[in-house]
Amino acid sequence: MLTQFGYVGLFLIIAIGFILVTLGIPALLARLTKIVPRNPSPIKQETYECGMETTGRSWVQFNFRYYIYALMLIVMDVLAVFLYPWAASLGDLGVGAFFIAVFFLFMVSVGYFYAWKKGALQWQ
Repeated sequence: MLTQFGYVGLFLIIAIGFILVTLGIPALLARLTKIVPRNPSPIKQETYECGMETTGRSWVQFNFRYYIYALMLIVMDVLAVFLYPWAASLGDLGVGAFFIAVFFLFMVSVGYFYAWKKGALQWQ
């Protein structure tokens, strides 16, 4: 009889086998037969963007504020991930956990207001 760890091991073996088979079949067919074509050409190597040829430079520098917005989104997502289990078990944790969560929210708020004061959240 399989234990719970046996099921995990069996799942890992099946997952690794599936990955190897999925990656191995095209590689094997490309080497043994001509079923998988390989005809590189300059036209096939060009960048394809919505069916239109690129005009001008294809290298575009983005404003760093996009990265600030992305980081703020990640911070808020992490905040939600940490606060949900805490809120679900608040009754069992006690008063100490409440003050730790308040301190955590305070630290996140300080970072948010710092970014706001520096003008990182203003859209220009």
